[in-house]
Amino acid sequence: MQNPDYERIWQVVGLVPAGFVVTYGQVAELAGLSGRSRMVGRCLSQLPGDTRLPWFRVVNASGRISLPNGSEGYLKQVALLQEDGVAVINGKIKLSQFRWQG
Repeated sequence: MQNPDYERIWQVVGLVPAGFVVTYGQVAELAGLSGRSRMVGRCLSQLPGDTRLPWFRVVNASGRISLPNGSEGYLKQVALLQEDGVAVINGKIKLSQFRWQG
C-alpha cells in the first residue's frame, strides 16, 4: 500500500506547470504537510528513474538545486529545467521570477 502522504506530494508536484519551480517546503504546505519539506525530498528521491512526474521542478528554499553540484542528477535537473524555459545560473533559480504560486 502506498503512503497517502506521498500520494499528496506526487499530486502537488504533478500540478507544477512547465516554466516554473516550487520549493520543498511549498510542496509540503500545498500537500497539507506543513513543515515536512524533508519528507518531500525523501519522497522524490525514491521515484523510479523513468518517472513522468516533473520532480526536477522542485528546488530548495533559496532556489538552489539540492543534488550535489556536478553529479549526474544535478546535470539532469539543470538540463530539464532549461528545457522547460527556467533559467539556471550556477545551480540557482531566481524564485522571484520562476516560482509557481499554486
